[in-house]
Amino acid sequence: MRDYRFPYKDAGFILNNLIDFDQICANMGLEEVNGELATAILEEAGRLGGDVLAPLNAVADELGATLEDDGVHETPGFADIYRQYVDNGWASLCGDEKYGGQGMPRVLNAAVVEIWDSACVSFSLCPLLTTGAIESIHAHGSDELKDTYLPNMVAGEWTGTMCLTEPAAGSDLAAVAAKAVPEGDHYLLTGQKIYITWGDHQMTDNIIHLVLARLPDAPAGVKGISLFLVPKFLLDENGQPGKRNDVYCVGVEHKLGIHGSPTCTLNFGDNGGAIGYLVGQPHNGLMGMFTMMNDARQGVGLQSLGVSERSYQQAVAYAKERLQGTRSDGSRYPIIEFPDVRRMLMIMKAGTEAMRGLAYLAAAESDRSNAASSPEESRKHDLRTGLYTPIVKGWISEFAQEVTYMGVQVHGGMGFIEETGISQHYRDARIMTIYEGTTGIQGLDLVGRKTLADGGAALQDLLDEIKADAEEMSAVENLAPMAAALKNAVQTGEQARAWLLENGKQDRNIAGSASVNFMMLLGFVCGGWIMGKSALKAVQLLESGAGDEAFMKAKLVTAQFYCDHLLPRTASYLAAIRTGSESIMALDVEQF
Repeated sequence: MRDYRFPYKDAGFILNNLIDFDQICANMGLEEVNGELATAILEEAGRLGGDVLAPLNAVADELGATLEDDGVHETPGFADIYRQYVDNGWASLCGDEKYGGQGMPRVLNAAVVEIWDSACVSFSLCPLLTTGAIESIHAHGSDELKDTYLPNMVAGEWTGTMCLTEPAAGSDLAAVAAKAVPEGDHYLLTGQKIYITWGDHQMTDNIIHLVLARLPDAPAGVKGISLFLVPKFLLDENGQPGKRNDVYCVGVEHKLGIHGSPTCTLNFGDNGGAIGYLVGQPHNGLMGMFTMMNDARQGVGLQSLGVSERSYQQAVAYAKERLQGTRSDGSRYPIIEFPDVRRMLMIMKAGTEAMRGLAYLAAAESDRSNAASSPEESRKHDLRTGLYTPIVKGWISEFAQEVTYMGVQVHGGMGFIEETGISQHYRDARIMTIYEGTTGIQGLDLVGRKTLADGGAALQDLLDEIKADAEEMSAVENLAPMAAALKNAVQTGEQARAWLLENGKQDRNIAGSASVNFMMLLGFVCGGWIMGKSALKAVQLLESGAGDEAFMKAKLVTAQFYCDHLLPRTASYLAAIRTGSESIMALDVEQF
């Protein structure tokens, strides 16, 4: 079964009960936007995603994208769906109204994006990169650049890319070698960029590349990198795409997954120089690129959720249909009756629900920051967003490996056969721990920039909030065991924080060796928090006679499973953190 249906009930539960969507809208001055409208929007997006886009997922996997004489040609059918996506206003949903956007809350957009990610993550990568490019131009570009390029990008008429990586410069951006030479009111760029997602296609009239390069007087290292806007087609006097710029796709990668997303090698300036325009200040391009990357990192968390949800739905359908057991009377029963299959399905279910809650919660922090009544309040929400981002990207993408793995495992031998389509989700998910910063980079970001840099203050603020919610759960009799498990998990987080603050600055190997375990520990703690808050709200709704009784009872069981089977993992992560780096770094290089 390859059908996909968006989990409206769970998304609505999170928006209305964990995030207070109506209050967010009120704080943003969106008087006509509320939970009822959000439901209607999600239902409409769900129809496009489930009925139109999802069936193309297998096609994209099989056919992929191809490089022809006139450039990259996307998967057949993508262009038609992209046109529907644009014409129905999905591209502009949360865009700035000044540039033609609808100004909807980011958390609502996150829920909508989950639909595209589940339906076909290869397709959804195109708008993801465009959104990131918009954010960077909006935050750092001149008024002229914004007025010239953002209206069409916000509308989805033009797409965007992120051009960082070079053959000799991956995560080490200090090695970026692409050059930009000033010429009048623009620059001429030369160099090669690799692994450029949706770097070329035929779906829109223009593609706007954001490119890292060095000016002639640039200092060495990351402080010498500048950011440039390089359009595929230069604009004519009417602001419309005209002459082709000197940037061309010279190769498309063959990959393990996301076959429908063209991963391009782009050459800039083979014929004299690609015309580009400076974004922000000279030698300060990393700031502009980080704006784009942070947006994309939360987007990858949503992708990981989306693929996990798709895998879960397929696994459940198969487990209900696959007859394997035989009763004493000779009748057959499906494998969903087997305890081990139930174990895997419950990990998948509890995992995706925790992922969803955390991803939406992180998106809502941006809305709260934008609607803040003071700079101090805005900064508080910005700090929380910064703390969430590496966890959303790192923990969710890593957990998605387990969830999609189990999707294959539930199918048994048929999971290894492409006929079922379940292996595609496993293959598609694999890249999500790598692009937009590997799991290791997310861990280092969480430890270095988000914990050690402020003495763990922002993290302690989060842990204190979780403890307060756990205390509230303790007052509800049937939630007391769950609350105790959450308190224990929070304690592991506090102990890990204390250990890092005491030891992390002594030796970079110590912080580096602990960083991924630290991130995974906090991810499972945050997931437990989400499930605990969900359980508390479910109890309150059941007592008041509101909501779907069966859904609320299932939420309680799922939350209990998470606390029983997933929260205990935090103890093992803490134990590994405390061992330090000695055995990790003990071997000489030649001994490997």
